[in-house]
Amino acid sequence: MKNSIASTKEIKKLVSVYTNQFSYGESMNNTFKTSIGGQALIEGVMMKGPSKTAIAVRKPNGEIELKINKNFSIADKFPIFNLPILRGAIKLIEAMVIGLKAMTYSASFWDDDEGTSLSNKEIFLTLSLSVAMAIVFFILLPNLIASGLQKFTDSIFALNLLEGILRIVVFFIYLVYISKIDDIYRVFQYHGSEHKSIHCYEHGDELTVENVQKYPCEHPRCGTSFLFMVLAISIVVLSFFGWPNPILRVLIRILMFPVIAGIAYEINRWIGKSDSALSKLLRRPGLYIQKIATVKEPDPDQIEVAIASLKAVLPREGENDRWM
Repeated sequence: MKNSIASTKEIKKLVSVYTNQFSYGESMNNTFKTSIGGQALIEGVMMKGPSKTAIAVRKPNGEIELKINKNFSIADKFPIFNLPILRGAIKLIEAMVIGLKAMTYSASFWDDDEGTSLSNKEIFLTLSLSVAMAIVFFILLPNLIASGLQKFTDSIFALNLLEGILRIVVFFIYLVYISKIDDIYRVFQYHGSEHKSIHCYEHGDELTVENVQKYPCEHPRCGTSFLFMVLAISIVVLSFFGWPNPILRVLIRILMFPVIAGIAYEINRWIGKSDSALSKLLRRPGLYIQKIATVKEPDPDQIEVAIASLKAVLPREGENDRWM
């Protein structure tokens, strides 16, 4: 399937076809958990379904531009990357690359060169800068502060716990701060529209603006919840490596990040499937962070964009989008 781009008129026709072809949920009164997920963009929403990824963007002229790509993962070529732990690390890296491409694509409609995107070199440099900043603020800074308190305790677990708490605090402050920026606030509104539309789909309701509006902005399978789980799991995992010299500590934290991300993915995967008391307890911190910072109530136009993106990736006959 080649990449394709649709205008607002084509989207309406596409939506009509999907509305007739699919039932939203197993029945109108039967809820389920979908594996479809997305990301908020600059004036847009990306949705990833079983076989396709769609990017819907509200252009400056008010029209919705829809771009549909066929999904590809390195795990499709090398099945070893479908193994537990490994799959979480791979999915995180792929999500970062795909998300960055989608973000720059959506932003391009508000620049002079409409519809352009970053080159592979630019993507690599941007991701490298992002990783470097993450290392400074989420590894070096908390570790440095925790090291300064080493004179008060010799407990390895206490030092790692303190460092982990500081890491979570920095993460929370960062999210709350950027949520106050007008442009980011709008992105977080689109984040809310993404969650609301998925809730609506999972509850078997027809995907209309009116139906989507009644659902909550927070969703338990959000990437925000995954990132919080990564920070929480790091406290336990890193405690097994003691408290060596500063250089070795930083090196261990960098090298162990893929493993920590993989473990967090497996836990979030279980939380997404389970409705047990424990799973509901574990999802609360992520839902709270979403409510405080990363999701905002969207307007009808933003919901319309999310619906267009979601409908474009709904499963065709023979495809399965159930959360496994």
